[in-house]
Amino acid sequence: MEYTFFAKISQEITPPENGILSRVLRKDDAVNVTLFGFSAGQELSAHSAPTPAILYFLEGEAELLLGEDRVNVQQGAFVHMPPMLPHGIIAKSPLKMLLVQIKEK
Repeated sequence: MEYTFFAKISQEITPPENGILSRVLRKDDAVNVTLFGFSAGQELSAHSAPTPAILYFLEGEAELLLGEDRVNVQQGAFVHMPPMLPHGIIAKSPLKMLLVQIKEK
């Protein structure tokens, strides 16, 4: 049986000096798991996705847009988003974030 293992997931990415970096950790018919690194000040503009998604913030601070709400997040923050919820991120510091997209069957 195939599995994916990372002893310390936050060590699997380093935020770039300028920009956004992503690394796919697992992608199959059921799930897409992507690790992101943002440099301070970088923004992922508001968008939506057709699948439910989970965001888990590993390091840093950001402002997160969730629908009409703006919330400040930091290390340890967890968000579950239903399909088609508009969302966006502005990194306030170097940021590491895990995105899990759940593919419904």
